[in-house]
Amino acid sequence: MTAPTANPPGAATAGTPPDAPRPDSGHTVWQIAARHRKLLVTGVLLGVLGAAAALGQPLAIGEMIRAAGLGESLAGPITVMILLFCADAAFSAVHAYLIGRSGENIVFDVRRSLTGRLLRADLAAFGRHQQGDIFTRMVTDTSLARVALAQSLSQLVISGFMVAGGIALMLWIDVWLLLLTLLCLGLASGMSVWLARRLRIVAVQNREDTGAFGSDLQRALSALPTVKASRAEEREQRRISGLAWQARRSGVKVSALNAMLSPAMNVGLQVSLAVVIGVGMTRVTTGSLPLADLTAFVMYLFYLVSPLVMFFLSIGQFQQGRAAIQRVDELAGLPQEEDEPAGPPAAPAGGTPAAAAADTAGPAGEEPPAVEFRDVRFAYGAGDDERDREILAGVSFRVPARGLTAIVGPSGAGKTTLFQLVERFHRPTGGSILLSGADIATLPLDTLRGTVGYVQQDSAAMRGTIRENLVYANPSATEEEIREAVETAGLADVVDRLPQGLETPLGEQGSGLSGGQRQRLCIARTLLQKPAVMLLDEATSHLDSDAELAFRRALRRISGRCAVVAIAHRISTVVDADRIVVLEDGQVRDIGAHGPLMERSELYRRLAGSQLNAGVRADAGPDGVGTGAGQRALV
Repeated sequence: MTAPTANPPGAATAGTPPDAPRPDSGHTVWQIAARHRKLLVTGVLLGVLGAAAALGQPLAIGEMIRAAGLGESLAGPITVMILLFCADAAFSAVHAYLIGRSGENIVFDVRRSLTGRLLRADLAAFGRHQQGDIFTRMVTDTSLARVALAQSLSQLVISGFMVAGGIALMLWIDVWLLLLTLLCLGLASGMSVWLARRLRIVAVQNREDTGAFGSDLQRALSALPTVKASRAEEREQRRISGLAWQARRSGVKVSALNAMLSPAMNVGLQVSLAVVIGVGMTRVTTGSLPLADLTAFVMYLFYLVSPLVMFFLSIGQFQQGRAAIQRVDELAGLPQEEDEPAGPPAAPAGGTPAAAAADTAGPAGEEPPAVEFRDVRFAYGAGDDERDREILAGVSFRVPARGLTAIVGPSGAGKTTLFQLVERFHRPTGGSILLSGADIATLPLDTLRGTVGYVQQDSAAMRGTIRENLVYANPSATEEEIREAVETAGLADVVDRLPQGLETPLGEQGSGLSGGQRQRLCIARTLLQKPAVMLLDEATSHLDSDAELAFRRALRRISGRCAVVAIAHRISTVVDADRIVVLEDGQVRDIGAHGPLMERSELYRRLAGSQLNAGVRADAGPDGVGTGAGQRALV
């Protein structure tokens, strides 16, 4: 069988703009935000222009009061005021639109980049994170990051400009009134800064608590039938409610600190206003301060209320956003699969990749083995105790280019690990694995996984129609190819009985089909991939005897065209195999056919036990395939 054809370059994925670039997974949230700095800076500049127009309004009002006092025409001051009001409104509206647009652009790029990193993440590193927490970071934390990077930062700049400009103009009007104002506002500002720092600490804890709640909720809901069957609803509710209470408690602290920011500034402003009006009116009555100047100064003080409050509220929002950005960047730091080949294919000295394949092949130009393990070692993790955690300890064997190879062994022998290494979900800690004579470390992942088909033990199916699940690995499959794969996997009768056939929708994890039907669906999906090597991790575990018999017959046909490697827990699979690899404690104990192994291998006889004497061959069908007796698990 040939590997499936890759999607055409530039083909748009559903839901993604055709011109969307490939996610740049190496960038942090700040670096992604920097790509949109032109739009952000433009929006901020327009906001500053709006603030400048607002700062000119008290001066225009003061000029109008002065003109009225002198009996001059008010047309000029009124016209200036109207122009300032219109400019303020126009600049503020465009500013809000540009900042909102840039914020949405940032969160889109962050989510797109994160999605790429998660889908390409190293499985071992990915497995150390709770999926509910990952979901929270992808949805909620990215939204908070958008607020921090767009709205909060722009508001800090604009409000800061308003405050600085207002203070400068108040200084120009009267320095003594300004000193009284700053004395009152300084105390309030110091309290607000302290509250903002505390807010960031509490916000980080709240994001962690929310992530823990989401993770535990997803854990329970994803196993809801088990929860119900175990009568654990009450226990799960107490456990999840406890986590919800922790999130609520830290959330209340965030709300409390947020609620204190605005009043702290308001008190300072109110005290400043009372002092300025009291002292200012006294000076007006003595003639040392014109009424127009006092009016303008008080208006500037009023104009400072909103910018100062917004400035410190934005600090609080930004602190919460920094906590979210920190969590998003941690997710963006997930180790990635190594997609690039580690180097040129292994070859003898002075040879070529073709020579390497020829060297691996048998005599007289026979095909090289489909898969070959050469002294492969593997241990999860790393450290001084690596040898204690070694799963595979020098595994060597060959899988012919065609035929069925069964792998048997006690639980924990390393059978599934072999498959994960072939798919390069993990890297061997020693030795090498060859695919048709080429070291898999030298192959691009797309080439490797297009050549090797993998049916997992847990039969992963996804939400969507049966057709969408079938063509997941080969979207360009034809109707004829789909029908052939469905019939080969023994799924044709199931599909024909469904009112919507292949268009029947499935729920989460393929709900709507039985376990055996989901397994056959996954087998058909792998067949559509047209692999040169098919890995079956006990793919018949959920099949009934009739379905298994049909699939075993199909498996014989498939194994005549490609290599099939099956982790075998059933006697029927072992008996049908052309060769059997016996694993124990991460080492190959023996290799051979069923008959010779029964004679010479004590471990194999122990695994098989008396089941083979129960008449597996006695009830064989006309093609020599057993019909189901003695098909209990080996281990």
